[in-house]
Amino acid sequence: MIITLIGMPGAGKSSVGKALARHLDYCFIDTDTLIREHSGKALQKLIDEKGDFALIEVEEECILSLELQDNCIISTGGSVIYSEKAMYFLQGRSCIIFLDVPFGIIKNRLSNIDTRGVVGLKSKGLYQLYKERSRIYADFADIRIRVKGKNKIRDVMEKIVARTSVEPCMSDDI
Repeated sequence: MIITLIGMPGAGKSSVGKALARHLDYCFIDTDTLIREHSGKALQKLIDEKGDFALIEVEEECILSLELQDNCIISTGGSVIYSEKAMYFLQGRSCIIFLDVPFGIIKNRLSNIDTRGVVGLKSKGLYQLYKERSRIYADFADIRIRVKGKNKIRDVMEKIVARTSVEPCMSDDI
């Protein structure tokens, strides 16, 4: 199984994805890392120099060039949903899980929001982006995992395992 995590910046996609990949003995792909490697720039620098669309375009290229194999977790950038091509590519090959985190928690987690490379932040602001994106994430998701403030990474991981029926790596349980 291939699992793709989507959600707002600060939702925990990378943290949960890495932990889940270790737990299941799956490979882990972080598209933010791929974007940095492909462009040679930090996400915010790419936006500052070339605009929001440049980041969306590079992320789309990175995703469409993935040679996906089974047993993989993909952590996407929060703006992946602005590329229908990328999302349809992922939908056809993976189970898409929306990490749905309340706005207050997202806001608290994003102390570095101005340097994160968030598409649309300057023109819309965080709350408007949250409202806009939440609907789109929900539309693309196969599974929605509601994450509350008290949830630990392990709790979220266990919800994903339960909802997808994937088997954890035996060595992780020893």
